[in-house]
Amino acid sequence: MDDTTTSDLEARIEELERRTRKGDSRETMETAFWAVMRNVFPDDTRRHLKAASREQLLAARTYLDHWIAKMGEKPAEEKAAERETIEVE
Repeated sequence: MDDTTTSDLEARIEELERRTRKGDSRETMETAFWAVMRNVFPDDTRRHLKAASREQLLAARTYLDHWIAKMGEKPAEEKAAERETIEVE
């Protein structure tokens, strides 16, 4: 990016920050965020970011599912105590 483009982007971000400070509501912040996303990132980039976010959420889901399943299992000590010893002659 050249200096002009960088300056323009910085000016736009400053304007968004200024407008956001006026009304600190969640809706205002969300609107500002999506305005930046639409104006700064090309469509292809936004699609990749969305796909990456989805993959991160799926990874978090599998991580949580794994530990939730583990919580339902008996601890190793309890499993060992339930074993029966059979003597072989």
